[in-house]
Amino acid sequence: MFNFESWLPWMVIIFGITSIILYSLPSQYGSIIGKERSANRVQILVLGDIGRSPRMQYHALSIARHEIQVDLIGYLESNIHPDILANPAIIKVHPLDLTPEYLKTKDNRLFIFYGPLKVLFQIWTIWIVLGYRTRPARWLLVQNPPSIPTLFIAQIICFLRHTRLVIDWHNFGYSILALRLGNTHPLVQISRLYERIFARAAYAHFCVTDAMSRVLKRDYGISSEIRSLHDRPASNFRVLSNEQRHHFLDELPALLYPEDVQKRRDFTVTTEAVKKGVAKLLISSTSWTPDEDFSILLDALVKYSDLAITTHPELPEILAVITGKGPQRADFQSRISQLKAEGKLEMVTIETAFLSINDYARLLGSADLGVSLHTSSSGVDLPMKVVDMFGAGLPVAGWGEFEAWPELVHEGINGKSFSDAAGLQAILMQLFGPDKGLLEKLKEGAVQEGKKRWDDEWDRVAAELFLPISSYGLIFPHQIS
Repeated sequence: MFNFESWLPWMVIIFGITSIILYSLPSQYGSIIGKERSANRVQILVLGDIGRSPRMQYHALSIARHEIQVDLIGYLESNIHPDILANPAIIKVHPLDLTPEYLKTKDNRLFIFYGPLKVLFQIWTIWIVLGYRTRPARWLLVQNPPSIPTLFIAQIICFLRHTRLVIDWHNFGYSILALRLGNTHPLVQISRLYERIFARAAYAHFCVTDAMSRVLKRDYGISSEIRSLHDRPASNFRVLSNEQRHHFLDELPALLYPEDVQKRRDFTVTTEAVKKGVAKLLISSTSWTPDEDFSILLDALVKYSDLAITTHPELPEILAVITGKGPQRADFQSRISQLKAEGKLEMVTIETAFLSINDYARLLGSADLGVSLHTSSSGVDLPMKVVDMFGAGLPVAGWGEFEAWPELVHEGINGKSFSDAAGLQAILMQLFGPDKGLLEKLKEGAVQEGKKRWDDEWDRVAAELFLPISSYGLIFPHQIS
């Protein structure tokens, strides 16, 4: 016979524990009658440095432009776009705690042990910020990669908070991991399966190329909506006048050497040569990761320098500025020093830098040629740097041996492609040689391509998903008869 009195204490304990658990769960979107139910709020999650994630910053600015509240979540390791900081009432930045140094390793043999611990730490920090430090949102927009643990924790949060998950595909997480561990490594295979499983549960998807969209449908079996949202330059990337270009080149020595007066003076000689047209300014940007092989650029510049002082004296000097932060930067600088000491860069000056977003935009607008060494781990992503270069009217020479490259760079119209150092060296000689016609033609093509802007692309592709049409009076293509 059931003894109610003997079970009563246990029932109270179970009820109390259940109540605590339910009370401790994140609050839900639409759970409050009135304002909270109708509010249109968007969370944007970047499991990386926000300052080095321009596309996600542009998402935030585009959403905020329509007066929708945005919670931008990620690491704060470099400067954020100034327009985001200028609008704290609409865009709130929520920093994630950085992974402790003792959970990081470059040794692939230890990665299998340190990796899971790092993931657990990331799960905890994302859970706290997404679930408790931010208000419930109607939408959660997640950058992918990294997919681990982002997609997993995002699915849980969206389930608990009644939030719709949208994945913004920049590449595939497993293909990035394969650069480090190899395609056949068990963790890469697990990552591939994990990514496919969790991707299918998202409400909608953005991707950076049409080729990526096809892969998501064909190989990932995604049946929910997929929209190709191509990267476009933001408004701060623009063509400079000669006066603006010269003004920036005058400032460049101080930006590169803020505390070294003698180096500033020496470098000014080079920038003056660029202003006079007797030297060419070549720009590349990088995160210094394995998917970009800068030995190609160095080998091409060494060969160019050799030819410029021997059989092709008509070739101008080159000032090459490489911008960005990352793990392989120190190795690159060491090799530059070695090549200089060996006298192999007599006609080439190479500088590395990390500039603010606005100074970087002016640097592109002042250059003669941009170089992209992005090799694409998946074959279907595209480098954002090329988009920014076109926004500044800068023609591009890039490694073009992957499927998506022709979606952005049109051979002989706005850029040139190469597959090795010899190909890049030939392009440099062709574009910087006596015949200026081709470089001018490519610049015209870059200017035309750069007229396609992010705000226009976002409104055309993404606005319909996030914005209530009745509130903002927007008209979308399918509504036009």
